[in-house]
Amino acid sequence: VPGPLAVADEGFDVSVLSVGGQAPQGAFVARPLAWSTFILCASPDYLSRQGVPQHPQDLAGHTGVAPAIAGQRRELTLYWCDGAVVVPMASAPLATSHIDTMLALALAGGGVVGLPSFVALHAVRAGRLAWVLPQWRGTVLRLFAAMPTRKHVPARTRLFMDFLVAQFGGAETDPWLDALGPPR
Repeated sequence: VPGPLAVADEGFDVSVLSVGGQAPQGAFVARPLAWSTFILCASPDYLSRQGVPQHPQDLAGHTGVAPAIAGQRRELTLYWCDGAVVVPMASAPLATSHIDTMLALALAGGGVVGLPSFVALHAVRAGRLAWVLPQWRGTVLRLFAAMPTRKHVPARTRLFMDFLVAQFGGAETDPWLDALGPPR
């Protein structure tokens, strides 16, 4: 989960930024790439041992990972249609903002984990993770390509920025969630 400020690294020609609801601000040029939605995932082994949650309130009986966001309580907000539900994460023995740690825990059968769709896609498609409560969604990350503001930007940098926007679409959609298909 990203921190409150997104910063383009001056040491690189292009940085990929992930931000929550706010647009990135700073001394850089940012172009939107895509959105990525947090979805709940768990290993098939974990779900066979603990059962498959049918409603967000069922998560209270499951082990999981709470997002480690400074100043926020350990809870998870899930959205469906026009409604939302807040689920306390009292049974979360770990709080981290490190996405690779969350993925590793889920793959190892450590519980139900909220992962960005771009992280979860390949593991879900390969059957290494199951999409839990697929009708429900978590928060959305907005992904941007950013480059430091400079008078003279090399043509290769501009071309790479254009390439990224063309590859990801630049729209307010989640291509990885679209690739997973409709909820099952």
